[in-house]
Amino acid sequence: MALTEKQKYELKKFVKQLEQYKGRHTELVSVYIPQEYDMNKIINHLSQEQGTASNIKSASTRNNVIAALERMIQHLRLFKRTPAHGLAVFSGNVAEREGHEDFKVWSIEPPIPLKTRIYRCDKEFVLELLRDMLETKEAYGLIVIDRRDANIALLKGKTIIPLLKTHSHVPGKFRAGGQSAARFARLREGAAKEHFKKVGDYAKEQFLKMEHLKGIIVGGPGPTKYDFVDGDYITTEVKKKIIGIKDLSYTGDFGLEELVDKSQDLLAKEEIADEKKVMARFFETLAKKPGMASYGEKNVMNAIQIGAVDVLLLSEELSEDKIEEFDKEAKKFSTEVKIISTETREGVQLREIGKVAAILRYEVST
Repeated sequence: MALTEKQKYELKKFVKQLEQYKGRHTELVSVYIPQEYDMNKIINHLSQEQGTASNIKSASTRNNVIAALERMIQHLRLFKRTPAHGLAVFSGNVAEREGHEDFKVWSIEPPIPLKTRIYRCDKEFVLELLRDMLETKEAYGLIVIDRRDANIALLKGKTIIPLLKTHSHVPGKFRAGGQSAARFARLREGAAKEHFKKVGDYAKEQFLKMEHLKGIIVGGPGPTKYDFVDGDYITTEVKKKIIGIKDLSYTGDFGLEELVDKSQDLLAKEEIADEKKVMARFFETLAKKPGMASYGEKNVMNAIQIGAVDVLLLSEELSEDKIEEFDKEAKKFSTEVKIISTETREGVQLREIGKVAAILRYEVST
C-alpha cells in the first residue's frame, strides 16, 4: 500500500515528535494493537502489567511505569472498537527535569494496517514499525533479455526479488553440417521470436495486474532488447508500463544488478513524477485559465473557505503550523491536499510564489 504525500507528512511528523522524548530508565510505554484485535484484551493485559510493574525496585521507575499504563488504559477506553488499521499508543513521563511529572499519551491509526502486537517499556518509544511504513513500498518490474536468456524480477526499495528466468532454444552461431546458411538463419530467427513471445507472456502474467507497480525497466546487451520491446511480443497494457530501456553488459543475476545501477536516474525521477505531474497541471491551469488557479496564502485560504479549492498544494518548507491550518480548512470541503517537495523545478517555483497554491473547482474573483 503506497502512502500519499499527506499520509507521509503526518506520519513523519508524529514520529519526529515522539523521537525527541527519552526516559531516564525503562519507563516509556509503547503498545501496538493489530487490526481487528480485541481492545478489551489489550486493556486487561495493560492492567496486568500494572501489577507486574509494582515489583520494580526503583520507586521512581515503578511509579512512572504504573502511571503511564494508567494514562494509556484511560485513553484506550475512549475507543469503542479497534480502528480499521489497528492502533499505536505511547505513554510516559516526559518531564525535562528529574523528579517532576509530565505524563502524556499519544495514539495514531497507521496508514498501513498493523499485523504485529507489541508491548514494551524502554528508555525511548518503539517507533521502528512506523518508520518502516515511511519507506518506499512501490515496486518496479525488471526484465533483462538477450536472444538466449531472460530474467524477470521485481525491485522493492533496494531489494531485487527474482520472479523467474527462462532460456531460449535459439541455436548457437555455428550451424550443423549439411544445413544451408539460409535455413539455419531462419531457424535461429524463429527460435528467437518464440523466446520473445514466451518472455512477453511471462511479463503479462507477472506485471499486468500487479498493484503499486510504478513501471517496468527493460535492459540487455546489444539490440535484442529493442527487438523485444518494439516487436509484437508484449501486450499493449504491459508495454504502457515500460518507463525505460537500458544497455547492459550482462544478463542473468549480474544483469539485473547492472540494470538497477544504470536506472538510478530513472528511478529517482519516477519517485517524484506524481509531484511533477500535479504541479505541471497547476502551472498549465494558471497559464491557460488563470481564474481556475490561485496562489499565495491569503488568496488560497479565501478560496478554501468558500469551498472553491479542488487540489491544495503546500510546499514542504511551509511551517508545520501553517500546514496544519490549511489542512484543517481543506478537510471541511473534502479538498485534496498535496505536500510538495523542493526536489523539482516545479517545487522550487511553488516555494518562490509563496509556498501555497491551488487548482480550483470553479473561477473565483480576487
